[in-house]
Amino acid sequence: MNQALRKRIIETEGETFPSKSYTAMVLQPAYNEAKQNFLKSMLQIHTAHLVMLEEQGLVTKEEAVQISEAIGNVEVEKLQTGEYDPQFEDLFFQVEHDLIEHAGDIAGNLHIARSRNDMGIAIYRMTLREKLLTLLESALLLRESLIELSEEHIDTIMIGYTHTQQAQPTTLAHYLNAMTDILTRDIGRLQGAYRTVNRSSMGAAALTTSGFEISRSRMEELLGFEDTIDNAWDAVSGADYIMETASAVQIAALNLGRSIQDFLLWGTQEFGVFKLSAPYVQISSIMPQKRNPVSIEHMRALLSGVAGDAQTVLTMVHNTPFGDIVDTEDDMQPYLWKAMDRLQGIYQLLSSVLLTMNVDRNLLLKRAKESFANVTELADTIVREEGLSFRQAHHIVSSAVTSLTEAGKESLGQLTLSLVNAQAEKIAGKSLTLTEEAYKNALSPVHFVNIRTLPGGPAPSRMAMTLEKRRREQQQLSDWLRQKTSALEQYEQVLTTYVQQWPKKDE
Repeated sequence: MNQALRKRIIETEGETFPSKSYTAMVLQPAYNEAKQNFLKSMLQIHTAHLVMLEEQGLVTKEEAVQISEAIGNVEVEKLQTGEYDPQFEDLFFQVEHDLIEHAGDIAGNLHIARSRNDMGIAIYRMTLREKLLTLLESALLLRESLIELSEEHIDTIMIGYTHTQQAQPTTLAHYLNAMTDILTRDIGRLQGAYRTVNRSSMGAAALTTSGFEISRSRMEELLGFEDTIDNAWDAVSGADYIMETASAVQIAALNLGRSIQDFLLWGTQEFGVFKLSAPYVQISSIMPQKRNPVSIEHMRALLSGVAGDAQTVLTMVHNTPFGDIVDTEDDMQPYLWKAMDRLQGIYQLLSSVLLTMNVDRNLLLKRAKESFANVTELADTIVREEGLSFRQAHHIVSSAVTSLTEAGKESLGQLTLSLVNAQAEKIAGKSLTLTEEAYKNALSPVHFVNIRTLPGGPAPSRMAMTLEKRRREQQQLSDWLRQKTSALEQYEQVLTTYVQQWPKKDE
């Protein structure tokens, strides 16, 4: 062994825990994240655990008052702005040190029947549930914006695309409603993640619960959880609550990214679907005419970042042992928070962009009128009026369109009834009985849309019913969010009330 190198490392790193590089790489970053994100939950767990210990007779009322006052004297702002102190491994030990400084050795009893394992998992879950509710609030804002915009464009005719090619006439409301329904499923997945997250690990201790007669159900109640993780091993080892949240966030980002890509395309001068409001475009440094849609461009890139950070979370859990491990803790949690915070911001930004943009309805209608995208209805009309099979009617219309395009004619206005009749005679052996008026009506994009009144269709009459239902769903989702938010506010009030009811030392 190179003794000189070993000596130099020891001189640089030190001979006691923690080493300089371990501090810089692991402990200090983890402490900085913890002091900003975990301190509130940590102190609430201290208080709840103390209430439960007193109720179970494991500490006396006098001891509880003494420890409670120490908790109240923790200098939160000082901790949040302070630097990492290597004499304490992490925030937990620093706070424990401060409690003992204030209350004396009796504060050590606060750790009866408790471990950093079950406490840490509870902190992660309490932090994550609040972030989920914040994200859901922004998701519901976007959903409401999409509903409003759908109502505004319920009769805005446009061409729908399949395989990136013109397919059939539809409406902008139809597209936006599809976005709404996908977002609704994203919201449902986030709600499901919330139910998984909002379960208490307290009382699991290190791995096997405790020989002390504590009440796990009381801890669940005092901390505002909706359930207790029954198996203590599962409570400190299970990471699926993180993976479920990361998966829901990743799917939501991927879903929204597909529409963002459409919006970037539609915003080009060639498509000309909409014009963004001034706050959301950027001018070129050299080209005076440019209105760069940077707000949408950034959303596309940031959504990829959200998906990537969520994937990092899943990758960090992959092939880890089933036990209490650091892999699923301090190093990984910030990736999920970052993904959620960015997705929340994107929801808010997109809501603003969509509600302030100017849609060129006339251009969309004109383009639809000139497009061969209308000819599906011509084939349907031939089936209804002529008694031909759909495959035969499809062949007639397809052949007529092909003969036009091969002649270099790309406008629907050049597709005449006589041209269609010529193909009908070749294929069906007879001309059609359609009048010119009926023929033109069959090729009208407005007619095309208006007769598609089946559930899920774009007809304004059907879409009005659909949007009414979406508004009722919006109210239900908003009620769910208010109920969950209120429940978290109430448990905090309950904790405060319990502590206030205890007599003070000088009373």
